[in-house]
Amino acid sequence: MKALIQRVREARVEVGGQVVGQIQHGLLVLLGVEKADTQAQAHKLAQRVVGYRIFSDAEDKMNLDVRDSGGEVLVVSQFTLAADTRKGRRPSFSSAALPQQADALYREFCAAVSAEGVRVATGEFGADMQVHLVNDGPVTFNLET
Repeated sequence: MKALIQRVREARVEVGGQVVGQIQHGLLVLLGVEKADTQAQAHKLAQRVVGYRIFSDAEDKMNLDVRDSGGEVLVVSQFTLAADTRKGRRPSFSSAALPQQADALYREFCAAVSAEGVRVATGEFGADMQVHLVNDGPVTFNLET
């Protein structure tokens, strides 16, 4: 399971011109699920994301996590993160989870983030989404299980 996390000042997801998920200060998480991923990995990754200290403290050091900073999390399913791009000019998605498994683990991840005490907004699994964000920093990290 892969999470590309971005510290944002604001972010929203639109489907068909309608906002389906929106946050202010916090994290935008693009989540990729692979065939071998499990519920335990979803929980472990959620804990890492919530506890990852990338927000500035009073001394302007990256020392606070999203909870400490009073932030929110917007989670967007992103199957392209599971792509194998090591060769050729076209990505291979052979390691990406099938939609039913990916949707279940996506929901499990979102529930695990919420259980950590953080407000969670989501995109719409499998939809053609437009993601709008103001990246703060910019600060972007790739986390994997």
